[in-house]
Amino acid sequence: MRQLTNRVAYHASQAQRALRTAWGKLKPRLPGLSTLWPWALRVLLLAAALGALLPRPVYVVPDPPQTVQTEHPIVCVHTRLTDEVQEWVIQRSLRLVREMGATTIVEFFPWPYYEPVKGQFDWDRSDLIIGHARTQGLTVIARLGMAPEWARPDPDEIGRETTLNELVPEHFQDFADFVGAFAGRYRGQVDTLIIWNEPNLALEWGYRPVVPEEYAELVRLSAIAAREANPDVVILAGALAPTLEPEGSPFGMNEVDFLERFYATGVSPYFDAMAVHTYGLKFPPEEEPAPDVLNFRRAEIIRDIMVEQGDGGKPVYVTESGWNDHPRWTRAVRPGQRIAYTLDAYRYAEEEWPWVERLCLWAFRFPAPYQGYPDYFSLVTPDFQLKPIYEELQAWARGWPPPNGP
Repeated sequence: MRQLTNRVAYHASQAQRALRTAWGKLKPRLPGLSTLWPWALRVLLLAAALGALLPRPVYVVPDPPQTVQTEHPIVCVHTRLTDEVQEWVIQRSLRLVREMGATTIVEFFPWPYYEPVKGQFDWDRSDLIIGHARTQGLTVIARLGMAPEWARPDPDEIGRETTLNELVPEHFQDFADFVGAFAGRYRGQVDTLIIWNEPNLALEWGYRPVVPEEYAELVRLSAIAAREANPDVVILAGALAPTLEPEGSPFGMNEVDFLERFYATGVSPYFDAMAVHTYGLKFPPEEEPAPDVLNFRRAEIIRDIMVEQGDGGKPVYVTESGWNDHPRWTRAVRPGQRIAYTLDAYRYAEEEWPWVERLCLWAFRFPAPYQGYPDYFSLVTPDFQLKPIYEELQAWARGWPPPNGP
C-alpha cells in the first residue's frame, strides 16, 4: 500500500510541475483564462493518480531455444492464443505445452485480424505467437479462416446481418491471396495450413447452404496461392465436423456425404493431407465405427473414403479430438474415464493408425471461462491450474511414472 501511495504522489507531483511550467509560458498570452488554472490542475492530478493505479505491463524475457522432450511425437494440442492480450500468457501457455511433451500445436489465425483492410496486413500478433512457439521447439499447424467485413456481403444489400464465417464465392480469391501471403511470410516456420474449419456445418459456413463443391474451389484457389509462395507447404483439407445431419438440413451435412461430393470435384491434387475432427463423446476409443454413430474411430470411415479415392498415400491429421468431463452434460464422461480414454486413444492411434501424423486434443486452455460444458474440454484452466488430465498425459508422453500410481 505504501508503494502504491508513493507512486500516486510521485506521478501527481510530476504532473503538477509539468503543468506549472506550461502555464507559465501560456499565461502571458491567455490572461483571460487564469481562472481555469485550478480546474486544469485538478483534472491533470486526477488523470495522473488514475494512471498510477493501472498495473504495469509484465516485462517478458525471451526464453532460450528449447527442445520438446517426449516419447510420443504424435501428441498435439489445439491452442487458443490469438485472443490473448498479454505476451506473458502466450509464453507461459506454450511453455506448458512443451513441458507436457506435446510436439505440435494447432493455432487459429483469423483472416480479419491480419487483413482488416484489403491489401494491408498486420502480422504483429502472428509473429508473436509463432515466435514463442518456435522458441519452445513446437511445430505450428496454422488454421486459417473467417472473413473480414470488407469481404462479406453488404447487409444493406442482402437485408440481413452477416457473420464472421460468411465467405461468398466472389471473395474466394481474396481469401486465397491471404493464404498465399501467410504462407510466404512464414515459409520455413509454419509449413502446414488448414483451409477453413468445419465447412460442413452451417454455423461455420456463414449460415449459407453447405455446398461441398464451393469448399473444393476454396481449397483449390488457396493451394495455388500457397504453393506459389512456399513450394514446401502442406495443405490440409477437410477439418470436417462429425455430424449425422442429412443433406438438406439447415444445420449442416454428414461429413461422409460431404467428403464424397468434395472428392467428386477432382480437387485431390490440390491438397496434401486430410484434417479430421473425431470426438469420443460417451464411447471408449476402441468402440467400433459405424455410419450412424459418432465416436473416436469414425476417423476410419474418412480414411476408407480417402483410400477408395486413391488418396491412401496421404496422411491424416486429427486436428480436434478428446472427451469432456462436465458433471451434467449428457455427452460427457467421468473425469477418470476422460483420462483413461484419452491415453487409450493415443495408444490406439499409435498402434492401429499408421496413417495419422498427429492427434491433437481440443483444447489446451481457453483465454476465459465459457461458464459451461466447453470448459471441461481443456487441460489447463484460464488461471493456469493444471488439471489431472494434463499431469497424466505429461507422464505418459514424457515416459514418467503415473502421478497417481499405476
